Amino acid sequence: MPALMSVFDALGEAQTVLDLFSGTSRVGHALKRRGHRVLANDHNAYAATLARCYVQADHEELAEVALREITRLDALPGSPGYFTHTFCEQSRFFRPENGARVDAIRDAIQTLAAPPELEAVLLTSLMEAADRVDSTTGLQMAYLKRWAKRAHNPLKLRMPDVLPRAKAGKGGAHELEVLDAVERLEGDIAYLDPPYNQHKYLGNYHVWETLVRWDAPEHYGVACKRVDCRERRSDFNSRPRHEAALEHLIRNVRAETLVLSMSDEGFVSRDTLERMLSCRGEVVTLDVDYKRYVGAQIGIHAPSGEKVGEVGALRNREYIFVAGEGAERVRGLTVEGAASARAQSVMN
Repeated sequence: MPALMSVFDALGEAQTVLDLFSGTSRVGHALKRRGHRVLANDHNAYAATLARCYVQADHEELAEVALREITRLDALPGSPGYFTHTFCEQSRFFRPENGARVDAIRDAIQTLAAPPELEAVLLTSLMEAADRVDSTTGLQMAYLKRWAKRAHNPLKLRMPDVLPRAKAGKGGAHELEVLDAVERLEGDIAYLDPPYNQHKYLGNYHVWETLVRWDAPEHYGVACKRVDCRERRSDFNSRPRHEAALEHLIRNVRAETLVLSMSDEGFVSRDTLERMLSCRGEVVTLDVDYKRYVGAQIGIHAPSGEKVGEVGALRNREYIFVAGEGAERVRGLTVEGAASARAQSVMN
């Protein structure tokens, strides 16, 4: 994040930024704080909700009513339902007492029928409260064999860090497939952080998807994943189709400058990405040394819990590519952790 924000600082005054794979909205939130008008997009409901809270909602318009509702919701006693049965009894993501609180609070939010931005703030408060007492390593593909220490803490709602309206204007949150989003949304800068391997974010965060949709879906497997984790497919999670989908996106996104994040563990190599981006003009690449995901730090374990092996590497390379009009502004930029940067000539 520090390296990425250095890039946006170098690109100049607050402008409209398209965040087309917004995920947890950490990037969109940071850009809004810097004054950018952010148009966030993600096809998953939990991610669109986070963006509606952290990018679209403005503090001055709803902080008072949101805090009042959060205080009321936080006082509700537990009432076990689908969430408790599925994620605390059939699986072990949360302690049952916290699952019952989630059920009660989520039912109350549903009954409230609040306007979209207020509802997003309340749902974000609940997601984050549940995240603080879960028993995982951060992803919901699996849960820990023994309860995490934090899982024993009582669930507690907090007011999310909703920012005042950005200097460049009110942001927006969208829930579109990305290739539909590029036809509808336009900005000065497009930030692209696409999936880079076969792991779907829906599967990684399926509990949050169910919490937001509140649709009591059929599920499968030990982790009780939603059945649509099997059914919803993206070309960006497919090795054979990833490159063509990304190239189409790069050519068609409506922005003068593109900023793209990618890992060296992804489907597409640095050289290939620089070639693809060169259709937009000059390309500058920052190469940042980075600690690998938490599973790599933990190591390889048998079902019994015994450590049986070591992963191949604990660090990897994260690339930040800047292409188009803004590339010349980041040429020569030095950021924390950057190992190298190189510019590629314009190739049309």
